[in-house]
Amino acid sequence: MDMEIFLEKLCTAVGKEAVKTDEPMSKHTTFRVGGPADFFVSPKDEEGLVSAVSLCRSSGMPFYILGNGSNLLVSEDGYRGVMIETEKALNYVKERDGLIEAGAGILLSALAREALRMSLTGLESASGIPGTLGGAVVMNAGAYGFEMKDVLVSARVLSRDGEIKELPAEELDLGYRHSVIMDEGYIVLSACIRLHKGEHGAILDRMEELAAQRRKKQPLEYPSAGSTFKRPEGYFAGKLIQDSGLRGFQVGGAQVSEKHCGFVINRGQATADDVMELCRQVQKRVYEQFGVKMEMEVRRLGEFPDTEQEEVYQGGQ
Repeated sequence: MDMEIFLEKLCTAVGKEAVKTDEPMSKHTTFRVGGPADFFVSPKDEEGLVSAVSLCRSSGMPFYILGNGSNLLVSEDGYRGVMIETEKALNYVKERDGLIEAGAGILLSALAREALRMSLTGLESASGIPGTLGGAVVMNAGAYGFEMKDVLVSARVLSRDGEIKELPAEELDLGYRHSVIMDEGYIVLSACIRLHKGEHGAILDRMEELAAQRRKKQPLEYPSAGSTFKRPEGYFAGKLIQDSGLRGFQVGGAQVSEKHCGFVINRGQATADDVMELCRQVQKRVYEQFGVKMEMEVRRLGEFPDTEQEEVYQGGQ
């Protein structure tokens, strides 16, 4: 493919001001690591986002839908394709009788604050999850006993063939860090959630209580992607890593957090290769000691040394 011609088409589809080239992904992931994306697109509205996706698909150009970059590790070589961020295009909230429709690009923390403003309860436990609504729906994100399936009514998605459709929550096969959205390669455009009227002070107290717990137990002062590994059935990832003697274990600038062993953090000047090598060492040690295979929750994009290329569905988020 002629990249210059593709760039011209991309600028026509979304506007020249919405397109960057060779954009460092370290600016757009919470790990604060990662090389450049060939193209980085910030559509101003949903129509522009759909147009960018359509162009990528018709041109055979790899693309990834980027939320907050809070569950993503991009290699030092970067991403050979188009990063399409949702922050501007899909960032809105509408409410009627406790039913909230919100764009997939809104941060969960911002959505929880909106619910607080309206004295609606049900999202308090999600207020500290560092991702977007779209990413949370895709992964059925959760914390402190809460999962998105507890409040999700429906999701509006863009299919691989360009069809926009509304899917009720019961058709999404929402499980632990999984949904049918991953399997089908859908892109979440918006979602409807059901909340209930509550007392403003009680909602605020609960949000502040959970925020204090996070500050106490999680290494929020360092760049990370949150919980790095999925919870193995019958175990807790952080406890397995701690019991393997890996608290504070470090590779380059990447470290197993001393505060919470389930977090891999960037202590400063870490590279994506440091993070990936540390994760490999953790997986190896835990398996040797306990026979448990640790699966990374963080998605990987790009090429990593001595690692098979991960198949990541193009829906991203």
